[in-house]
Amino acid sequence: MKGYTITDVGKVRRENQDCVRYYQNVTPSFAVLVLCDGMGGANAGKIASEIALSSFITEISEHLSDKKRKESIAAAARLASAEANEQVFKRASTDKTCEGMGTTLVAAIVKGKESCIVNVGDSRAYLISEGAITQVTRDHSFVEEMVGKGAITREQARNHPRKNIITRALGVDKIVVCDTFAPEFKKNDLLLLCSDGLSNTLSDSEILEIVNSKKDLPDLGKELLDMALSRGAPDNVTVGLLRK
Repeated sequence: MKGYTITDVGKVRRENQDCVRYYQNVTPSFAVLVLCDGMGGANAGKIASEIALSSFITEISEHLSDKKRKESIAAAARLASAEANEQVFKRASTDKTCEGMGTTLVAAIVKGKESCIVNVGDSRAYLISEGAITQVTRDHSFVEEMVGKGAITREQARNHPRKNIITRALGVDKIVVCDTFAPEFKKNDLLLLCSDGLSNTLSDSEILEIVNSKKDLPDLGKELLDMALSRGAPDNVTVGLLRK
């Protein structure tokens, strides 16, 4: 298993409120890739994303390392998401400077032949397999709901004035519902996690073109970031890559 992460503040924002980390455990063997995109005034968004990411990794690692626990990876991911939500919500409720903060979360967990993707918000996970790209996650956003209802097209959603409004985030409410997915993750496949700073700037076909042209993960990550930056990068841009 190989992982790589890269993040940049972009061309407009003064602070990077995205957070990403790759963690690989040896015994027992499992890998966790987590990406969070914080929201909130001052530095609250950065605090939210860091709390959520650290909490998620700690919790999921404890579950997967404990031989006495019998939860599936998906169940463990939901428990870890709930813990991350609780920690962000607690900080937002007790620290006035963090009031109203929250964060997205998307994570990939791989243990043996099992894999799980979990998400809250509009940070995405893509699976690139056999030359094709598939968006695994479904955005929890205003425009995604409109697309689902047939009110706007997928292309209209990309440029909609309310495209950045999310309908679900960690830390905003005491309880949050996450989505979990179990994609077939085969040898040489690639899982790509990203914040909306990338997905709002590059199309799926453009991401696929770059992936197909680069074999080395650092080169791939940098190429994706560079293209987002070349287009003005109005938001923080973060990419996490996992190859089996």
